[in-house]
Amino acid sequence: QVQLVESGGGLVQAGGALRLSCEASGSIFSINAMGWYRRAPGKQRELVAGITSGGLTNYADSVKGRFIISRANAKNTVYLQMNSLKAEDTAVYYCNADLYGSNGSLNYWGQGTQVTVSS
Repeated sequence: QVQLVESGGGLVQAGGALRLSCEASGSIFSINAMGWYRRAPGKQRELVAGITSGGLTNYADSVKGRFIISRANAKNTVYLQMNSLKAEDTAVYYCNADLYGSNGSLNYWGQGTQVTVSS
């Protein structure tokens, strides 16, 4: 069974930094795109950043220049380095992956990790 497990969330002051990690485990043959989404209180879930298997990245306009997404393919892990955090970055952050495993090609979500930025 495939699982995505996030870590690295927490409480940080505005202007600070956090690094999120998400490791995919289970019967995985290959991972295509991976990404980070977030849901702030009272808002819909939105894409924060995505990265292809070849390393191409895309970012939400609100985080460009502050967040960096990367991945370690050998570890089935995707990272999100978040710098210059703002109060409006407060949200639950979810990892997402399109991967090919024992159940075929499916999309998976992590359980979410809370990021709280105090102003």
